[in-house]
Amino acid sequence: MNSDPAPQKPQQKPQEEPWTFAPPEGGVEEPAYVPLSFFQRVRAEVRQYFLVDTPTLMSAVVPLCLLSIILYTRHPHTNFIFDEQEALLANPYVRFDSETSKGIGWFAAFKRDFWGLLPDRTIGSYRPLPNMLWRLLWLIPQSHHSAFFHHFFLNVWFHGLNGALMVTLVHRWTKRNALAWLTGTLFVASAVITEAVAGVVGIADVLSGTGALLALHALRLPAYAMPFGVFVAMLVGLFSKESALALVPLIPLAAVLTARYIFCSPAEEGRRAIRPRPWLRFVLSAIAVVLAFVFYVEVRRRLFPAKVPDVFSVEANAHKPWAERTYAALLRWYAQPMLPHDALNNPLINASPELRKAGGLRVFARGLWQVICPWTLSGDYSAPQEPIPSRVWFPESVFGLWAMVNGFMAAPALGVFGWLRSQRGYKLEWWALVGLGLTWIVVSYFPVSNIPILLPTVRAERFWYFPVMGSALVMAIVIVRFYDWLSLRKLGAIGVAFGAGLVLFHGVCARKHANDYHNDLVFWNSARKAVPRSAKAHLNYSVMLGARGDLEGRLKSNRIAYELAPDWPMASVYIGDTLCRMHRAEESLPHFIRGFELASNDYLLIALGVQCLWDENLIREETEARTALRTAADKHPGSWLAYLVEDIVLNGETNNGIDPKYRPRSYNAGPK
Repeated sequence: MNSDPAPQKPQQKPQEEPWTFAPPEGGVEEPAYVPLSFFQRVRAEVRQYFLVDTPTLMSAVVPLCLLSIILYTRHPHTNFIFDEQEALLANPYVRFDSETSKGIGWFAAFKRDFWGLLPDRTIGSYRPLPNMLWRLLWLIPQSHHSAFFHHFFLNVWFHGLNGALMVTLVHRWTKRNALAWLTGTLFVASAVITEAVAGVVGIADVLSGTGALLALHALRLPAYAMPFGVFVAMLVGLFSKESALALVPLIPLAAVLTARYIFCSPAEEGRRAIRPRPWLRFVLSAIAVVLAFVFYVEVRRRLFPAKVPDVFSVEANAHKPWAERTYAALLRWYAQPMLPHDALNNPLINASPELRKAGGLRVFARGLWQVICPWTLSGDYSAPQEPIPSRVWFPESVFGLWAMVNGFMAAPALGVFGWLRSQRGYKLEWWALVGLGLTWIVVSYFPVSNIPILLPTVRAERFWYFPVMGSALVMAIVIVRFYDWLSLRKLGAIGVAFGAGLVLFHGVCARKHANDYHNDLVFWNSARKAVPRSAKAHLNYSVMLGARGDLEGRLKSNRIAYELAPDWPMASVYIGDTLCRMHRAEESLPHFIRGFELASNDYLLIALGVQCLWDENLIREETEARTALRTAADKHPGSWLAYLVEDIVLNGETNNGIDPKYRPRSYNAGPK
C-alpha cells in the first residue's frame, strides 16, 4: 500500500477582471500638478491638431489656404501681365459690360475659346469654367483695373483647397497624419507651380487639378455612387483645361490600386465594412471617365466647331501606316483645333520628328530638376532659350527617356507589387503609393510634352501643376520613410529638419518667384535675367520701359532681342518703332521695312510702324521714304502690307494715318 500522500491541487490566485486592477495599499498618490507654460500649451495644441486629430477638409483647408496666401499673393496694385491682358482685358465674354460684349450670355462660354474668340478665330484653347468665374468676378468694379481680385479670390484659394483635398485623401489611404499633412504642404509650397497660382490664366490648371482630386475622392464612394461622382469631377477638370484628359487612364489605375485600402475594417470606428472589389471599381471608374471624355468632346464639337488641321485629314494620312492613320482618326474625332505655330514660342515646330522628341525629353528632364530644386524659375522660355537639339542622344534626352519609360512601365509594376504584398490590414503598402505617384507624374505630363502633338509653347512651368500632385506624394513618402529609419537610430530630429528644410526652401523659392508678378516691368525684368537667351523676354521688357518713358533703355533691350532673333519680324519693327518715337524716323525706316517684309500679312505690326512714320511726317508726301515703303509693298501683292500702304497714300489725310479699325489695341485696353 502506497503511503505517499495524494498530490494536492495548487492554490491559484483569484484573477481580476481584465478591465480592473487592485489599488495599492495606502491608496493612489496623486501626481503633483505642474502648470504648462504658454509655449508648452501651444506645442501640445499644434501636436494634437496635426498629429493626433483626424484631418478633415475643414481642418485642413484653413492652414493650407493660409500657406497659399503667404506664398503666392501678389501686390494689391498689380496690373494685368502678359497673357492676362488677352485673357481678361481683351476677352469680350469676360468684359460683358462693354459695348463689344452686348448680347453675349453667360452660357456663351461654351461657344467661345479661352480668349473669348469664336471658333473661326480660335487659337485652340477651350476652357469654359475659368471664363465663367472671371466673368462673375468682373461684377466687382475694382477688378477692371487690377488682376489682384481674379488672382487672389480664385487661384490662391483654390490652390489651398487642392492642398486640403490632398491631405484628406492621403490620410484616407495611409492613416498617417504626418504623411498626409506633409504631402499637402509640399504640394501647396511646390515652387515650380508658382506660375499657375500667381498668374491669373493659371486658374485653368488649378481648377483642372481640383477636378482631378475630386475624382480621386469620388473613388471613396460606394460602388453604386462612385461612377457618378467620377463622371462629374472629370467634367470639372476637362471643362477647365484640356490636359485633364490624362485622367482617363489615371483614375482607373488609382481605383484598382487603392480600393482595398480606402474602406474601413469592421472594427474600425464601428463602421460597417464595404467590400472593396478593386477590379469592379476599375471597370466602373474606367466607364465613368471614358463617358465623361466622350461627353466633353461631343459638347465641344457641337458648340465650338473649330477647324481641324489639314494634317489630320483622311487624304493626308491615306498612305501612312495603320498606327498613324488611327492616331489621325482619333484626333479628327477629338476635333483638335488649329494651334498657333510660332517658331519663336516653340522652335520644335521646325524640328524633325526625332529631334522634336529629343527636345521634349530635354524639357521634361529640366522640369523634373525644377520640381526638386526650383531656384531658377521664369514666366517665359521663348527661343533661342530652348533651341532645337543638334542631335538625338545627349545626357538630358537620355535621362528624360529613362524617367518617362520608368513612369510608364516600372511605376505600375511597383504598384502591383505593393498591392500583392499587402495581404493584411487597411494601410496602403508604400510601394503602391510610390508606383501611383510616379505614374501620375509621367502620364499627366505626357500630353503637354510636345511629343504626341506640337503645342504653341515649348516649355511652361504651369504645365507641372498636375505632375506635382504625384511628385509631392513621392517626396513625402521618401521623407517619412527616411524619418522612420532615423528614428530607429534615435536620430528622428534629423528627419524632421530635412522635411522642414525642404518645405522652407520651396516656400522661399515660391515667394521669390511670386514677387516677380508685382507688375509687368518687374515680371519681364526677372524673366530676362532668369532666361537671358529669350528674345521675347528682352523685347517685352523693352516695351515696359518704353511705356514708362525710358526710350534709351527700350532701344538697348530691343537690340538684344534683335541679336538673339534677327529673323523675328517684331524685333525689327520694334527697333524701328523705338527710333521713330525718339524722333529718329529716317533711321527707323530700314528696320520697319525689314520687319514688314518678314511679316507682310501681320496687319497690326504693319499698322504700328506705318502710323508712327505718318505721325513723324515722313510719308505724308511723296518722299524717298514713301517710295521705299511702296517698293517694299509691291514685292508682296495682295498682302496686308500692300493694302495698308496703298490705303494710307489714298486716305491718310482723312484718317490721320492708318484707318482706326486696323490700328493695334493700346496697352491695357479692352477688346476692339
